[in-house]
Amino acid sequence: MSSNALYTDLSSYYDLMCADIDYQAQSHCVRRLHQLFGNQGRRHLDLACGTGPHVRHFLDFGYRSAGLDINQPMLDIARQRCPEAHFSRQDMASFRIEEPLDLITCFLYSIHYNPGVEQLQACLASVHDALAEGGVFCFNSVDKALIDNDSFVRHSVEHDGSQFTFGSGWYYSGAGERQALRLSIEKTTAGETQAWQDEHAMVALTFAELQHLLEPLFEVQVFEHDYERITPWAGSSGNALFVCVKR
Repeated sequence: MSSNALYTDLSSYYDLMCADIDYQAQSHCVRRLHQLFGNQGRRHLDLACGTGPHVRHFLDFGYRSAGLDINQPMLDIARQRCPEAHFSRQDMASFRIEEPLDLITCFLYSIHYNPGVEQLQACLASVHDALAEGGVFCFNSVDKALIDNDSFVRHSVEHDGSQFTFGSGWYYSGAGERQALRLSIEKTTAGETQAWQDEHAMVALTFAELQHLLEPLFEVQVFEHDYERITPWAGSSGNALFVCVKR
């Protein structure tokens, strides 16, 4: 399977793969962070929006929400979920918008889909250019130095008479600016199992390296990766929420 096959050929399984994600809690937390640090505007864009569940919640919060992604099958599903939103097929490293935005989000560690530091820098520049004065960029990230290569999270769900088991885990070799997100799907129907394996190359940074890239463009606040409460990052966990206000 090619490196993008899971998000094209198997895109209809994406929502099942993410069935254990609390999109409402994530969206509510980021809305609260935007209320605390933002300019009170309601123009929102979700980078790497996938099938649009976060966009749906921001629309329901009263935002003028939009999304972009590079995978057309995902966007087709997003348009069905959020017919009142605008979606575009764009690369987040070089996207363009028609009017300044008040909030840009990038959930589910998707900021790492930039394959290298150069592309990540281009993405941050595009975000900065797209934000209005006082606009906020909010995303989550993983520190490459704290990745546990042996950790692989699995969950199962039943759908249309089949049992699905999904797995995901980070892998970092210990050197360089590339890490991988390893994914798996097993589908069992009437006792027969099909399996898919996938691996996505992603940019790898420590939080210190990421902050070094962010600070010329943004005022940066870092919080623990906890969508139930807003707590400053204690400096030890390998996952964090970044809230970046345009300078």
